[in-house]
Amino acid sequence: MQNSEYIKPINLVSVTYAQTGKSKQTNELGMREMQAKAYEARTAKYLLLKAPPASGKSRALMFIALDKLINQGLKKVIVAVPERSIGNSFIPTELTKYGFYSNWEPNQKYNLCTPGSDTSKVKAFHHFLQSSEQILICTHATLRFAFEGLNEKDLDNCLIAIDEFHHVSADGDNKLGNVMRNIMEKSSAHIVAMTGSYFRGDSIPVLLPEDEKKFIKVTYNYYDQLNGYEYLKSLGIGYHFYQGRYYKVQPERKMSALEEILDENLKTIIHIPSVNSVESSKDKYEEVNHVIDCIGELEYQDSETGVMYVKSKRSGRILKIADLVNDNQTERDKIVAYLRGVSSPDDIDMIIALGMAKEGFDWPFCQHALTIGYRGSLTEIIQIIGRATRDSDNKTHAQFTNLIAQPDAVDDEVKLAVNNMLKAITASLLMEQVLAPNFKFKPMDFDDDGEKNGDEHNENTIKIRGFKAPTSQRAKDIIESDLNDLKAKILQDDTMLKALPGNIEPEVINTVLIPKIIREVYPDLSEEDVEAVRQYVVIDSVIKNSTVEEQGSKKFIRMAGSFVNIDDIHIDLIDTINPFQKAFEILSKSVTTSVLKTIQDTINVTKLEITEEEAIILWPKIKDWVQRTGEKPNIQSYDPKEQRMAQALLFLQDAKRKREQNG
Repeated sequence: MQNSEYIKPINLVSVTYAQTGKSKQTNELGMREMQAKAYEARTAKYLLLKAPPASGKSRALMFIALDKLINQGLKKVIVAVPERSIGNSFIPTELTKYGFYSNWEPNQKYNLCTPGSDTSKVKAFHHFLQSSEQILICTHATLRFAFEGLNEKDLDNCLIAIDEFHHVSADGDNKLGNVMRNIMEKSSAHIVAMTGSYFRGDSIPVLLPEDEKKFIKVTYNYYDQLNGYEYLKSLGIGYHFYQGRYYKVQPERKMSALEEILDENLKTIIHIPSVNSVESSKDKYEEVNHVIDCIGELEYQDSETGVMYVKSKRSGRILKIADLVNDNQTERDKIVAYLRGVSSPDDIDMIIALGMAKEGFDWPFCQHALTIGYRGSLTEIIQIIGRATRDSDNKTHAQFTNLIAQPDAVDDEVKLAVNNMLKAITASLLMEQVLAPNFKFKPMDFDDDGEKNGDEHNENTIKIRGFKAPTSQRAKDIIESDLNDLKAKILQDDTMLKALPGNIEPEVINTVLIPKIIREVYPDLSEEDVEAVRQYVVIDSVIKNSTVEEQGSKKFIRMAGSFVNIDDIHIDLIDTINPFQKAFEILSKSVTTSVLKTIQDTINVTKLEITEEEAIILWPKIKDWVQRTGEKPNIQSYDPKEQRMAQALLFLQDAKRKREQNG
């Protein structure tokens, strides 16, 4: 079978990069662009580094930690990682030969990311604090266990570095979060927190606002990272929908959904579904067998390396496959050791994983991250995508594909399936925002401190008529550092999820729902700041969903089907556009009419209550509807917008009747 027989995923996001090589270049100290940016903030007592996978966060920490030991008077560095395999990122590293003034030379005795009991590791941790050694590497779990036997003052003059910081939570039951708060409150320890994505899958913040304010934030965005690569030119984020079981033959195609979408010519990580998900067969080992059966027939498994040799049913090729699902420690250690030694694309073809091969896992040759089943955590999705976005000379395109079950109207799980599908779409909407180039927005009449002349030549600065620029430092900080995190919270909000598929007017989404969420996330903001942040979120989302085109000396922007001169953009025009509509338009073309109706019907059952704010916004549209059609909007209509207007009309009539009764 030829490659053309594979079905390409439906890409909701497709981004092309300039291959400038800038993010991989190093300065005179041997630092890449992100590392140099982080190093500038090295004196901060509490530093939060947000940077994408493969940007070099581990080495950035080495530079900062060594400076704190050598130049800032700190005595010890403790690096905590979420799992043992990631500890490999912090092994002894030569830095002086690239221009830095010291090497990273931890004593391997205090690398606790090795086999052994928790008790022995806690003992070693406590011994380290009494020793003259300066660097210790351990897991989050070891840090938690060791902390139970410590006084916080024992960590005075230490740097505590937490890798993959999104594992921390402000939830009172989160032990790592409690450890962090106690260290901040009761010791003089410095903290460096690092993460590739700062948002968790749940609605609980990583840090409480009062703690978060104490951190200096360094943010390096995805676009700068990928645009500065040498080889990778494009990235696609897409979906493939199926009914039934992903590993069972679909009669119309005579193959399973996994076989349809799995291109054996691409170096692929397959993440099998969580055992708790509807897509799972409930046995993770059985799940691996299903995946192998879809690929071909197991010829043998190498007893020394753990590599499985599978004969492809499509091409007859022998494919080298790694199983990271097997929990047997001996078998796991074999295959992990083999993967660490991988030096060419030919060394492995596919990796099957569940909890592993996400954060901190490095296989630069990976071209395709194929994830079966919906993932509830945006952080997890970003981490998985990051496995395929390493720069490598064997690829110009990286692909993330989510294999998702279509909702079936007769299935008891239809509501869950619809919810999962919508959340998967919102994840891609967020990724589109994260991966797009960054713009700056200024009011049209902006002329302050001579900045105007500088901005005239900045192609990424767009001036908006009627735009309210942030004035307080708090609002500016949110826009500078937290914009993607805020968008994640907006897109994960249950109210927003029901509003996105076109049944709520854009003005309601932009001027009612979004500011309501901003107030909940940042209760300390004034109404003036809420409006400034709201406008920035909406403008940024709409512009990143649009395309800018040049015609002669003028620039035009294509927004929601309209072609507007970039000099004529007004906030009122922006507020008439649903910033998240494009993905649902693509979705509507990608699934059958019956599936689309199932999605809409499920949303209608749990439809949002009309508020007075929304009814007032819809009143001019209701009057226009009556004038055009000669009839009031019908609440039984199949058009969700007409239904919504009919609900708003009933709301307004009821409100008028109550006023007259009380009058």
